Amino acid sequence: MADFYTEYVSKFRDAIEKHTFFCIVGHTSPDGDAVGACVALREYLESRGKKAVIVLPNAFPAFLSFLDPHGAIMIYDSCKEKASETLGAADAIVCLDFNSLSRVDEMGRIIAASTAFRMMVDHHVSPVAGDFDLLISDTHVSSTCELLYRLLTGMPDVASDASRLPMAASEALFTGMTTDTNNFSNSTYPSTFSMASALLAAGVDRTAILYRLYNQFSESRLRLIGELLKNRMTIVDGKFSYMVLTKELQRKYSYSKGDVEGVVNRPLEIGDVVLSALFTQDDDFVRVSMRSKEGTEISGFAKKYFNGGGHPNAAGGKLFMKIEEVPDYFVKTVREFGREAWVL
Repeated sequence: MADFYTEYVSKFRDAIEKHTFFCIVGHTSPDGDAVGACVALREYLESRGKKAVIVLPNAFPAFLSFLDPHGAIMIYDSCKEKASETLGAADAIVCLDFNSLSRVDEMGRIIAASTAFRMMVDHHVSPVAGDFDLLISDTHVSSTCELLYRLLTGMPDVASDASRLPMAASEALFTGMTTDTNNFSNSTYPSTFSMASALLAAGVDRTAILYRLYNQFSESRLRLIGELLKNRMTIVDGKFSYMVLTKELQRKYSYSKGDVEGVVNRPLEIGDVVLSALFTQDDDFVRVSMRSKEGTEISGFAKKYFNGGGHPNAAGGKLFMKIEEVPDYFVKTVREFGREAWVL
């Protein structure tokens, strides 16, 4: 283990030992990595006799519900008073899979005002260190689940033996790593495969997890993806793809959160396309999801034009404009940024 991980594990161990009631928080619009990391940490802490409660800003996609079979995860938007009380009662707040309190919207103000010990475990670039008492960050891992796996297996009671982790924690870690790499298609490192191998050897059923992640959707979801790819995909200058998911389209296909997970990657299958964007209309903003091929760094693009950020080849953000204005804005900005930053 690298020297800085030895230091991370030491500080992580101290934080676990010194506190008794942990509130575990994931980012707004939680994905597989956020939910997986939160569940894994909760399961580990409870195995140590600690009290641990997960609070997420809003609902997570239905296909991840197998990670929360008893409905124990608290959704802030659905029970603000109870969630606020939970955050206020905890003596430690652990923030997973986000780099700034701005990523949890309204909850960020509550966490910032808390006197609890605040720890962040994350793999995104540019973490806001001032938001946390302990910052554990590594951008050279596949996912926050991989980073958390390294921390947990470094603990004395686990001692690098994944079989000593609670099985529910192992399954959650494997799920988060799988979704954040698009099933090992991107952002993988030798350590990612080592983690996967160790968890499989410890008894994780990969086949069952993949079935739950990718083979439990509705017919309308598949037809929506077909509609987006066939009729809503526009390619600009032969290199930049975008799709717009309007409210009208969402109603037509009975859209549920998570239904278009991964569809933003599909246009990158086209040889000359180097960037793909999906714009999803929400009540008060337009959600932005972007992916790119190696050599086309998009975190700066997302930060400059889309109130966001992310990884070199996977980024996102928000737009506060009418959905009808989005296509022209994307074309203008992608050409402008492309001339400055990309060799095209």
